[in-house]
Amino acid sequence: MTFNRRSLLTLPLAAGLALPAFARSGAQFTAAQPRATDVPMWPPAERFALWPGIPPGAPNPLPVPQPRMPRYPDGYRDFQMRGVVRPEVGVFRPARPDGRAVLIVPGGGYSITSLRNEGIDVARVLNGFGITAFVLSYRLPGEGWADRADVPLADAQRAMRLIRANARAYGIRAEKLGVLGFSAGGHLAGSVTVLHEFKAYRPVDASDRHSARPAWAGLMYAVSNMDPGRSHGGSRANLLGPDPQPAVQARYAIDRQLKAGDPPLFLVHTEDDNTVPVANSVDTLAAARRAGIPAEAHFLQHGGHGFGTRLSPRSPGSLWPQLFDRWMGELVAG
Repeated sequence: MTFNRRSLLTLPLAAGLALPAFARSGAQFTAAQPRATDVPMWPPAERFALWPGIPPGAPNPLPVPQPRMPRYPDGYRDFQMRGVVRPEVGVFRPARPDGRAVLIVPGGGYSITSLRNEGIDVARVLNGFGITAFVLSYRLPGEGWADRADVPLADAQRAMRLIRANARAYGIRAEKLGVLGFSAGGHLAGSVTVLHEFKAYRPVDASDRHSARPAWAGLMYAVSNMDPGRSHGGSRANLLGPDPQPAVQARYAIDRQLKAGDPPLFLVHTEDDNTVPVANSVDTLAAARRAGIPAEAHFLQHGGHGFGTRLSPRSPGSLWPQLFDRWMGELVAG
């Protein structure tokens, strides 16, 4: 494993490890930073639905779609969604695809999905590296669906399988499909990483014969567990509900579910994250080491929470897309 930033120097497991290179030699990085004045758009022109008709376990009445476009202090406008009835995946193709692909899972505490800040903008940046990006708009567990805690996982599993089933049409290699999640979306990305064989839904069609296992997983300032007082309280409450069953709570403890043979992990977290404590990623990293899972971690001194691709260019953390691209490239080459 390799590690980054000063915070890990206090951990015995980090002693003597070298910092990774910050830029990929010869890479052409062309994606521009999002502008505050841009108007976010969802859904994109190319997209596909996850389920034929209304998904299983639907409540009556159905949730009401509630898109919103909050404006941040710097003028940036996100696109957020709740009340998703027909989950879908937006497709973002690079000019020069290299066969790699990533399912992007936006966060939002399982109460909304931040489809621009942690979805569309991330996809555009990854496109600059030749990576085909798929942004997941998933159902939210607190909106009346049956088996609420398994609903987001069902959508993530189904998305992975549909992408693989249509890999040739998307110009990607099925074995080069990974997942990248942010905050609660990072918890969902972690869930599909460790629970890709869990039967979160009944098979629908031939696409469900494909594996939902990611080739790799990027977990950005991710929630790692569902323990009271240790998890992000909002994510826990929204996913599990007011009276969670112990077995369900244990199922979604990502750091405890990691086992030998699970996909390699890429972790990014800031020490000044006041929403999801950095201990979530430290615990995941320690669990990966115990299980012998390859992992790369970047712990940043500053950056807060929910930054997506919007950190200042002066911040070391703004380089995470380049690091993620390089890390994936090394996995593919290996």
